[in-house]
Amino acid sequence: MKTTFHKLVIGASMAIGVSALATVPAQAGTLTGASIGGTAASDYLIYDFQGNSAKVLDKTSANVQKVLDGNAANPTGNVELRASSEQGGVFDFTKNTTLTGQIGGKSITLSSMTATDWFSTASGSSTSYGANNFANTWFNEFYNAAGLATNESAIKLALNLPNFTPSWVLRQQAFNAFFNIGGFQRSSDPNISYVNQNDTTGEIKIGLAGHLNLKDYYAPLLGNFGNFLKNGFQASEVVKVTYNNKTDFLYSFSATASGLTNISGQGADANGNYEVSIKGVPPAAVPEPSVMLGLLGIAGLFATQHKLKKASI
Repeated sequence: MKTTFHKLVIGASMAIGVSALATVPAQAGTLTGASIGGTAASDYLIYDFQGNSAKVLDKTSANVQKVLDGNAANPTGNVELRASSEQGGVFDFTKNTTLTGQIGGKSITLSSMTATDWFSTASGSSTSYGANNFANTWFNEFYNAAGLATNESAIKLALNLPNFTPSWVLRQQAFNAFFNIGGFQRSSDPNISYVNQNDTTGEIKIGLAGHLNLKDYYAPLLGNFGNFLKNGFQASEVVKVTYNNKTDFLYSFSATASGLTNISGQGADANGNYEVSIKGVPPAAVPEPSVMLGLLGIAGLFATQHKLKKASI
């Protein structure tokens, strides 16, 4: 009878322990140990929000870490990499600013974009429309998202072009106009608002703060093309991400409202949250303290049973 009772106790304890392991909820890991670097390591800004207005914080590691604690449902402040890209004047497009940290036990680096990232081809570099490089791939998506593809007939009239003018001619002219206003530089300074990881799937999600309606920003800059931009069109800036020996250029043409409206008097350039993601490596599972106590209890019962057996011999 005593032996049966011990077996029941041990069996119940094991069931409880296994159940606890099975019901540990999925956790969301965040970026830790955040630091700024790159070849333009001082060219960044840290924004924190009070209500819906932004305040520029001092450039410290603690402040960098502080503003990266949001998520898609509640984006908070952000770190703008290569912040001088939109300030006019001479801009050294060969340099970058990086945000590096640890997530799930692995290193991750988020970087602003350089001219090499945009314009490199298999044979060198080209800033021409039609070249086989990232700039052309991205711009064609931008052109479509901006509504220019659906307004080509009206654009031809505005540019005094014959109706039979092929689409690629319009895209080439739009590409050149975008290039001439520093559009690629303007799209190279991502505002990182969070970096989170799903501890079960390993997926890493990155928040990019930006305009909810980009027409307001680009319409005054793009001349005739600006007149035909779709109201409410969306496009994030591009972030270069290096993780687990792989580099990606991440961007999105779909935003959700962040509830934040103003960055340092520059207009509504944080009212949109663009979320991009990469596949990550799930971190090693670490049982919660309550689970560990349950397992220790099981081990104790086994030890007690072993002592009782020895005492009965």
